[in-house]
Amino acid sequence: MKVAILAPVAWRTPPRHYGPWEQIASNIAEGLIKKGIDVTLFATGDSITAGKLDAICQKGYEEDGDQDAKVLECLHISNLMEKASDFDIIHNNFDFLPLTYSRLIKTPMITTIHGFSSPKIVAVYKKYNATNHYVSISNSDRSPDLNYLATVYNGIDTTDFEFVPQSEDYLLYFGRIHHDKGTAEAIDIAKRSGHKLIIAGIVQDENYYREKIEPRLGDQIAYVGHAGPKKRRDLLGKAKALLHPINFNEPFGLSVAEAMLCGTPAIDFNKGAMPELILHNKTGFLVNNINGAIEAVDNIAQINRTDCYEWANSKFSAEKMTEDYLKLYQQILA
Repeated sequence: MKVAILAPVAWRTPPRHYGPWEQIASNIAEGLIKKGIDVTLFATGDSITAGKLDAICQKGYEEDGDQDAKVLECLHISNLMEKASDFDIIHNNFDFLPLTYSRLIKTPMITTIHGFSSPKIVAVYKKYNATNHYVSISNSDRSPDLNYLATVYNGIDTTDFEFVPQSEDYLLYFGRIHHDKGTAEAIDIAKRSGHKLIIAGIVQDENYYREKIEPRLGDQIAYVGHAGPKKRRDLLGKAKALLHPINFNEPFGLSVAEAMLCGTPAIDFNKGAMPELILHNKTGFLVNNINGAIEAVDNIAQINRTDCYEWANSKFSAEKMTEDYLKLYQQILA
């Protein structure tokens, strides 16, 4: 079987720090390669893979600002589509744009829908519903207008993390600095519960950071910037708990699964896919507001860190994700 994996070209695959779609595309590609599948990764030229790499640019447009995002995307997608006949199946991790080529090629395409950036893009998915194969990353993140082949949870390379049986005395916020992700709410929870908070992630909304976050930084609240693989592993593993007080219906939440894989419980606002990621009262707490989160912090010692690890390892490993996708490829090709 010859498989083409289409990653985005915003960041390197796998990303140096932020880039969840690139990370999952990488985990799928490398997982398939370990199973002996012939894989070509279509990504940026500085991407890393044990398989073949095909690229039309050296760096992603988020890492080289001199490039035009739309131009890069058009060149990148068309590069794969013009070579579609070389592959048995194409796995699209690049949103809705590649669908517009799907009726012009004979190679079947499976598309992982990593989330809907706007309700308006559903129209494109809807147009190609009958001739494509859609996969959701959680049961909660499905459009009633679309047909789905399956739900496959995002899978993590478990070798990138290690179980930490005993935490240190700090709470962690790990994610984009943005209202949607609840950075300011995490600060409220930490301050009102009397705990130290470490904030790690890229600043996605500069105004939000300057107005809501930066003035509150100090001895108790520390911002450490974005975190590469080693720093991410250390921060997640040693935290008392991950605070994830989201203000939107998040389709998955990689940091939640990664934290639990280290043994660290998560305290999440009960939105989006969070009930699918967390076993309430066993691997963390699902709460409805800041007061509920403060109570959860007080009760965090009730959570067994081994339970967190075992749950995440059984549900959100790259090995399981790869097996699930391989079965879907075989189902499509049959």
